[in-house]
Amino acid sequence: MAILVDRGTRLIVQGITGRAGEFHAGRMLDDGTQVVAGVTPGRGGQRACEERVPVYNTVQEAVAATGANASVVFVPARSAAGAIVEAADAGIPLIVCITEGIPVHDMIRACAHLASKQVRLIGPNCPGVLSPGQANVGIIPPQIATPGPVGVLSRSGTLTYEVVHALTARGIGQSTCVGIGGDPILGTTLVEALALFEGDETTEQVVLIGEIGGSGEERAARYIADQMHKPVVAFVAGRTAPPGRRMGHAGAIIEGGSGTAGEKIAAFEAIGVPVAQYPGEIPDLIK
Repeated sequence: MAILVDRGTRLIVQGITGRAGEFHAGRMLDDGTQVVAGVTPGRGGQRACEERVPVYNTVQEAVAATGANASVVFVPARSAAGAIVEAADAGIPLIVCITEGIPVHDMIRACAHLASKQVRLIGPNCPGVLSPGQANVGIIPPQIATPGPVGVLSRSGTLTYEVVHALTARGIGQSTCVGIGGDPILGTTLVEALALFEGDETTEQVVLIGEIGGSGEERAARYIADQMHKPVVAFVAGRTAPPGRRMGHAGAIIEGGSGTAGEKIAAFEAIGVPVAQYPGEIPDLIK
């Protein structure tokens, strides 16, 4: 068991003939993920990844031919929101968008379109989802992970890698590692991902990696206090970030005195969630 992706995931790579799309599609194949098709308009009939993956013009064609049930988007920012909508309209239930820099208005329209469909979006501007030993959808390096009982949930791509590597080095395996992204408009929130981990039989506890900006961590703390039974350990990046300065990406900014690391840390500590001082301390806090 895992959340979001597993051995039954049949993946389409949108933008597979681009440099990033083909590189990561090949890496996901090598990691054992079932990459069943790629999509690039105008490239239908070709093959990618050393002839291992057929390419189709549309997601609808790829789904009809392969029975795909997930898609990962490596489409450039100007077209990425349209690619998300195309996958949703083709009946794909899980869409993972790696692309960064998508205009906020484009994502508002895309998320509004997805709201009427049975679709889960991870991202955009995220590292994806990895269930070690089962499936890898995105850009998380599989060699740093190992199967186990700890779920990892993060707003930060780089910190996802750092924490997963630290857990693995201490012999602590992961059920699924999820990077939801840090943009202002996201498909899946921290609370929604926590609910998935709470319902997963193989996840025994969760590591939550937050950062400055927004109020997602405070809402996550309320959910943990009210509805979650599994233990959670947290880390919040940006303790020394100055107000008004963007740190890393669009979502990591303190505005109007809200969204500070101190507020988020206080919310977790108030409900008894241990908060690490630095990422390498997280394995020591795992129960």
